[in-house]
Amino acid sequence: MRVEGFTAGQFAQNGYVAWCGATGRAVVVDPGAAAPQMMARLAAEGSEVTAVLLTHAHLDHVEGLGVIREATDAPTYLHPADLPLFDGIVAQAAMFGLDPPLPLGSPERALHGGDTVRFGRSAFEVLHTPGHSPGHVIFHAEDDGVAIVGDLIFAGSVGRTDLPGGDYRTLLDSVQRHVMTMPDATRLLTGHGPPTTVGHERTSNPFLLPHDGGELA
Repeated sequence: MRVEGFTAGQFAQNGYVAWCGATGRAVVVDPGAAAPQMMARLAAEGSEVTAVLLTHAHLDHVEGLGVIREATDAPTYLHPADLPLFDGIVAQAAMFGLDPPLPLGSPERALHGGDTVRFGRSAFEVLHTPGHSPGHVIFHAEDDGVAIVGDLIFAGSVGRTDLPGGDYRTLLDSVQRHVMTMPDATRLLTGHGPPTTVGHERTSNPFLLPHDGGELA
Protein backbone atom coordinates (compact mmCIF):
# COMPACT_ATOMS: atom_id res chain seq x y z
CA MET A 1 0.00 0.00 0.00
CA ARG A 2 1.15 3.53 -0.80
CA VAL A 3 -0.36 6.49 1.06
CA GLU A 4 0.15 10.14 0.16
CA GLY A 5 -1.01 13.15 2.16
CA PHE A 6 -2.46 16.40 0.80
CA THR A 7 -2.72 19.52 2.98
CA ALA A 8 -4.61 22.74 2.27
CA GLY A 9 -7.09 25.30 3.57
CA GLN A 10 -7.30 27.58 6.57
CA PHE A 11 -7.57 24.53 8.84
CA ALA A 12 -4.39 23.01 7.32
CA GLN A 13 -6.24 19.70 7.15
CA ASN A 14 -4.57 16.54 5.90
CA GLY A 15 -6.45 14.38 3.41
CA TYR A 16 -5.01 11.15 2.05
CA VAL A 17 -5.05 8.94 -1.00
CA ALA A 18 -4.16 5.27 -0.50
CA TRP A 19 -3.23 3.08 -3.46
CA CYS A 20 -3.05 -0.68 -3.75
CA GLY A 21 0.48 -1.33 -4.92
CA ALA A 22 -0.58 -4.37 -6.94
CA THR A 23 -3.60 -3.01 -8.81
CA GLY A 24 -3.41 0.78 -8.62
CA ARG A 25 -6.93 1.01 -7.22
CA ALA A 26 -7.30 3.82 -4.71
CA VAL A 27 -9.40 5.22 -1.89
CA VAL A 28 -9.71 8.87 -0.88
CA VAL A 29 -9.71 9.58 2.85
CA ASP A 30 -11.07 12.84 4.31
CA PRO A 31 -11.26 15.08 1.23
CA GLY A 32 -10.89 18.57 2.69
CA ALA A 33 -9.67 21.72 0.98
CA ALA A 34 -6.94 19.76 -0.86
CA ALA A 35 -9.51 17.72 -2.80
CA PRO A 36 -8.61 19.34 -6.16
CA GLN A 37 -4.97 18.36 -5.71
CA MET A 38 -6.00 14.86 -4.72
CA MET A 39 -8.11 14.44 -7.86
CA ALA A 40 -5.34 15.88 -10.04
CA ARG A 41 -2.91 13.28 -8.73
CA LEU A 42 -5.41 10.47 -9.20
CA ALA A 43 -6.15 11.59 -12.75
CA ALA A 44 -2.45 11.86 -13.59
CA GLU A 45 -1.92 8.29 -12.46
CA GLY A 46 -5.08 6.98 -14.10
CA SER A 47 -6.23 5.54 -10.78
CA GLU A 48 -9.62 3.97 -10.21
CA VAL A 49 -11.20 5.40 -7.04
CA THR A 50 -13.25 2.70 -5.35
CA ALA A 51 -14.34 4.53 -2.18
CA VAL A 52 -14.29 7.81 -0.28
CA LEU A 53 -13.69 7.14 3.42
CA LEU A 54 -14.50 9.69 6.13
CA THR A 55 -12.93 9.46 9.58
CA HIS A 56 -15.63 11.85 10.77
CA ALA A 57 -17.92 14.59 9.46
CA HIS A 58 -16.44 17.85 10.70
CA LEU A 59 -16.37 20.56 8.04
CA ASP A 60 -12.63 20.56 7.42
CA HIS A 61 -12.61 16.82 6.65
CA VAL A 62 -15.53 16.85 4.20
CA GLU A 63 -15.49 20.30 2.57
CA GLY A 64 -13.93 18.91 -0.61
CA LEU A 65 -16.27 15.93 -0.94
CA GLY A 66 -18.30 17.69 -3.62
CA VAL A 67 -15.16 17.98 -5.75
CA ILE A 68 -14.60 14.23 -5.47
CA ARG A 69 -18.24 13.49 -6.26
CA GLU A 70 -18.04 15.57 -9.44
CA ALA A 71 -15.13 13.47 -10.67
CA THR A 72 -16.03 9.94 -9.59
CA ASP A 73 -19.05 7.86 -8.67
CA ALA A 74 -17.21 6.05 -5.87
CA PRO A 75 -19.44 5.61 -2.80
CA THR A 76 -18.83 7.62 0.37
CA TYR A 77 -18.48 5.78 3.69
CA LEU A 78 -19.30 7.33 7.10
CA HIS A 79 -20.16 6.00 10.55
CA PRO A 80 -23.90 6.54 11.21
CA ALA A 81 -23.25 8.34 14.51
CA ASP A 82 -21.75 11.24 12.55
CA LEU A 83 -24.67 11.62 10.14
CA PRO A 84 -26.13 14.54 12.16
CA LEU A 85 -22.82 16.39 11.76
CA PHE A 86 -22.76 15.58 8.05
CA ASP A 87 -26.35 16.73 7.56
CA GLY A 88 -25.55 19.94 9.48
CA ILE A 89 -22.64 20.96 7.26
CA VAL A 90 -24.22 24.34 6.43
CA ALA A 91 -24.53 25.14 10.14
CA GLN A 92 -20.94 24.01 10.69
CA ALA A 93 -19.73 26.40 8.01
CA ALA A 94 -21.77 29.24 9.48
CA MET A 95 -20.24 28.58 12.91
CA PHE A 96 -16.83 29.44 11.43
CA GLY A 97 -18.17 32.30 9.27
CA LEU A 98 -17.56 30.34 6.07
CA ASP A 99 -19.59 29.73 2.94
CA PRO A 100 -21.04 26.22 2.71
CA PRO A 101 -19.14 23.75 0.52
CA LEU A 102 -20.35 22.28 -2.75
CA PRO A 103 -23.37 19.99 -2.31
CA LEU A 104 -22.20 16.79 -0.64
CA GLY A 105 -25.11 14.44 -1.29
CA SER A 106 -25.48 11.69 1.31
CA PRO A 107 -23.08 8.90 2.29
CA GLU A 108 -24.02 5.70 0.50
CA ARG A 109 -22.33 3.26 2.87
CA ALA A 110 -22.17 2.93 6.66
CA LEU A 111 -18.93 2.25 8.50
CA HIS A 112 -18.84 0.21 11.70
CA GLY A 113 -16.04 -0.89 13.98
CA GLY A 114 -14.69 -4.23 12.78
CA ASP A 115 -15.51 -3.60 9.11
CA THR A 116 -12.91 -4.17 6.42
CA VAL A 117 -12.73 -1.86 3.40
CA ARG A 118 -10.90 -3.49 0.49
CA PHE A 119 -9.43 -1.84 -2.60
CA GLY A 120 -7.55 -4.09 -4.96
CA ARG A 121 -5.43 -6.37 -2.80
CA SER A 122 -5.12 -3.81 0.00
CA ALA A 123 -7.49 -3.26 2.91
CA PHE A 124 -8.19 -1.06 5.90
CA GLU A 125 -9.71 -2.33 9.13
CA VAL A 126 -12.23 0.14 10.54
CA LEU A 127 -11.91 0.97 14.25
CA HIS A 128 -14.68 3.01 15.90
CA THR A 129 -12.92 5.64 18.03
CA PRO A 130 -15.45 8.13 19.46
CA GLY A 131 -14.46 11.12 21.53
CA HIS A 132 -13.61 13.81 19.00
CA SER A 133 -17.01 13.10 17.47
CA PRO A 134 -19.53 10.32 18.15
CA GLY A 135 -18.87 8.49 14.88
CA HIS A 136 -15.14 9.04 14.54
CA VAL A 137 -13.27 6.06 13.06
CA ILE A 138 -9.69 5.31 12.10
CA PHE A 139 -8.40 3.16 9.25
CA HIS A 140 -5.71 0.63 10.16
CA ALA A 141 -3.65 -1.40 7.69
CA GLU A 142 -1.79 -3.70 10.06
CA ASP A 143 0.24 -5.50 7.39
CA ASP A 144 1.46 -2.16 6.07
CA GLY A 145 2.15 -0.69 9.51
CA VAL A 146 0.03 2.41 9.00
CA ALA A 147 -3.13 3.96 10.44
CA ILE A 148 -5.02 7.02 9.24
CA VAL A 149 -6.23 8.45 12.54
CA GLY A 150 -8.16 11.61 11.65
CA ASP A 151 -8.45 13.95 14.63
CA LEU A 152 -8.16 11.30 17.34
CA ILE A 153 -4.47 11.81 18.06
CA PHE A 154 -1.73 14.12 16.78
CA ALA A 155 2.01 14.38 17.16
CA GLY A 156 2.29 15.48 20.79
CA SER A 157 -1.42 16.08 21.27
CA VAL A 158 -4.94 14.66 20.99
CA GLY A 159 -8.13 15.80 19.29
CA ARG A 160 -10.26 18.61 20.65
CA THR A 161 -13.45 17.64 22.45
CA ASP A 162 -15.19 21.01 22.80
CA LEU A 163 -17.24 20.64 19.61
CA PRO A 164 -20.74 19.08 19.62
CA GLY A 165 -20.57 15.38 20.44
CA GLY A 166 -17.03 15.52 21.83
CA ASP A 167 -16.04 13.87 25.11
CA TYR A 168 -12.51 13.95 26.55
CA ARG A 169 -12.61 10.77 28.61
CA THR A 170 -14.13 8.87 25.71
CA LEU A 171 -11.41 10.16 23.39
CA LEU A 172 -8.61 9.06 25.73
CA ASP A 173 -10.23 5.65 26.09
CA SER A 174 -10.35 5.33 22.29
CA VAL A 175 -6.67 6.21 22.04
CA GLN A 176 -5.70 3.73 24.74
CA ARG A 177 -7.78 0.84 23.40
CA HIS A 178 -7.26 1.26 19.69
CA VAL A 179 -4.00 3.15 19.10
CA MET A 180 -1.73 2.31 22.01
CA THR A 181 -2.37 -1.40 21.39
CA MET A 182 -0.79 -1.15 17.91
CA PRO A 183 2.90 -1.99 17.40
CA ASP A 184 5.22 0.90 18.28
CA ALA A 185 6.46 1.17 14.68
CA THR A 186 2.96 1.85 13.32
CA ARG A 187 2.89 5.14 11.40
CA LEU A 188 0.04 7.43 12.44
CA LEU A 189 -1.17 9.69 9.65
CA THR A 190 -3.01 12.51 11.37
CA GLY A 191 -5.74 14.92 10.33
CA HIS A 192 -3.53 17.93 11.08
CA GLY A 193 0.20 18.33 11.46
CA PRO A 194 3.03 15.88 10.80
CA PRO A 195 2.85 12.09 10.95
CA THR A 196 4.09 10.27 14.01
CA THR A 197 4.37 6.73 15.38
CA VAL A 198 2.69 4.83 18.17
CA GLY A 199 6.01 4.39 19.95
CA HIS A 200 6.83 8.09 19.84
CA GLU A 201 3.45 9.07 21.24
CA ARG A 202 3.61 6.36 23.89
CA THR A 203 6.79 7.84 25.34
CA SER A 204 6.36 11.57 24.70
CA ASN A 205 2.73 12.62 24.31
CA PRO A 206 1.85 14.59 27.46
CA PHE A 207 -1.80 13.61 27.20
CA LEU A 208 -0.91 9.91 27.32
CA LEU A 209 2.05 9.61 29.68
CA PRO A 210 -0.05 9.47 32.89
CA HIS A 211 -1.93 6.52 31.44
CA ASP A 212 1.19 4.66 30.29
CA GLY A 213 3.24 4.82 33.46
CA GLY A 214 4.96 8.13 32.74
CA GLU A 215 6.07 10.65 35.31
CA LEU A 216 3.43 13.28 34.65
CA ALA A 217 0.60 13.39 37.17
